[in-house]
Amino acid sequence: MESKMPKMKTKSSVKKRFKLTASGKVKSGQAGKQHGMIKRTPKQIRNKRGTAVLSPADAKIIKKFMPYG
Repeated sequence: MESKMPKMKTKSSVKKRFKLTASGKVKSGQAGKQHGMIKRTPKQIRNKRGTAVLSPADAKIIKKFMPYG
């Protein structure tokens, strides 16, 4: 019987916060929407709805924690 290396684990925090798109980009929730909405302009609040695609530099960091995509 051959011994196999153990599976790599996905970082739990990354699993909860990020998703991959079909083309391999990293999608995440908008930053700056957790609290303090009173001091934000209505335009800012509107623009922060939904999700955002991370920049290539940030995506590279996140992908290190997601070995299986």
